[in-house]
Amino acid sequence: MVKKKITFIANSILFIWFFLDMIGMTINKRVLVLQSWKYDGIFFIIYITSFLFFIFKERTGKYILSVWLFMWLITQFYFHWCFTIFGPWEGRIKYFDDTIKLISSTTVYIPDLYHILLHIFILFALISTLIYCTMKKTSKDKIIS
Repeated sequence: MVKKKITFIANSILFIWFFLDMIGMTINKRVLVLQSWKYDGIFFIIYITSFLFFIFKERTGKYILSVWLFMWLITQFYFHWCFTIFGPWEGRIKYFDDTIKLISSTTVYIPDLYHILLHIFILFALISTLIYCTMKKTSKDKIIS
């Protein structure tokens, strides 16, 4: 029961953070994240659907959510960290120029604060969901569920 709550909380935090991508957010005239419904809306819809499956159809939903979180993490790695490692950097640096950064660079693309936290939240949600998927229910958990 506790692991399900942790999984729910981890995915709820991820949902709230990712929702900022749908509406955009600025802090002190600095861009945390641009409104990206046009580019990321399908990811948002798939994530909501997977999360709702987890909430309402837990038996299969936990696997659907795990698969989606894994695919999403791989996609995020490809579109952000591969550019950091291999380049090209110029287009990425220019596109994310106005965003809040932990580490600023004019020569190498380094993901901004929003994306670093997004990747951490996706990883945390994935790990907690995988742990929940692999845990065996005790007889007490079966009675409560």
